[in-house]
Amino acid sequence: MYRITLECHDVPAEAGDEAARDITEAFRLHYPHEHNVSCTFVDGKLRLIAENDYDPEGLNLMDEFSDNICAYLEPFDGDLKLVSVETLP
Repeated sequence: MYRITLECHDVPAEAGDEAARDITEAFRLHYPHEHNVSCTFVDGKLRLIAENDYDPEGLNLMDEFSDNICAYLEPFDGDLKLVSVETLP
């Protein structure tokens, strides 16, 4: 099992809190293969943390997060980064 942490920087302040709630809910409803999903907004960053058993490099989760950012935010010039991938026991 892997715990993956991603961040999207330079998110517009007026949209961040609502986007975090919407993204968390979207993952819970539409991505059953992702577990313990949490998206938060702090200091201009959306931070997504999720666990799964198939994505050791976090690439699939990054793609899903990017899709949701596009769905829930107006276009902006933010950077999406892989923060960490932890192997869980």
